[in-house]
Amino acid sequence: MHLMIVDDHPLFREALTSAVRLAFPAAAVEEADGIDSACAALSRLRSVDLTLLDLTMRGVNGFDGLIAIRTRFPRIPILVVSGLDDPRIVREALSHGAAGFVPKAAGKAVLTRAITDVLNGSVFVPEGMGGPEGQAPRSGKPPIAERIAELTPQQVRVLLMIRQGKLNKQIAHELGVGDSTVKAHVSEILRKLGVISRTQIVIETANLDYEHILSEQTSG
Repeated sequence: MHLMIVDDHPLFREALTSAVRLAFPAAAVEEADGIDSACAALSRLRSVDLTLLDLTMRGVNGFDGLIAIRTRFPRIPILVVSGLDDPRIVREALSHGAAGFVPKAAGKAVLTRAITDVLNGSVFVPEGMGGPEGQAPRSGKPPIAERIAELTPQQVRVLLMIRQGKLNKQIAHELGVGDSTVKAHVSEILRKLGVISRTQIVIETANLDYEHILSEQTSG
């Protein structure tokens, strides 16, 4: 068994690594302190069976980290281990490709069962955390998770940079491509998401942000 732990808190990475090795003594465990370092490691390592991912890390907005890893490495299941345990956030994480969700407050037995279930091909959510089903999408559009799933990995990277407020020239510089290439990606993102402007992209992807999810639930 080969696992990757992605969390920007060294003490929690150490605690999680210890818990994993206690439950699975033969497991090989890799650690990463961010999404970029995790993606670099996953590109280098071909034998990772499961990624354990914290959602709330420095420089990561909402579910962007989950989407980034899931898009680039679709065959590696992701088990979210997070301090956020609101049922709506759990559902959104699963809709965006997580194979399971474990709150950081859970005990070792729950973590062990979650890892085992996910590696066996099941989706794991602790009892009582699934919550009621969400409402049907407005305007007849497919859920945002389905629309984002139609994007290519490079288009997802551009989408995440748009959400960060970056301009086309900044995106082109970071990706090492020309402005025309970025414009083509933006056009395809607009088409696939069913919107007509960058502002609408931000609005449509609002549910990728925890604050919006929680405030929407409270106001509802």
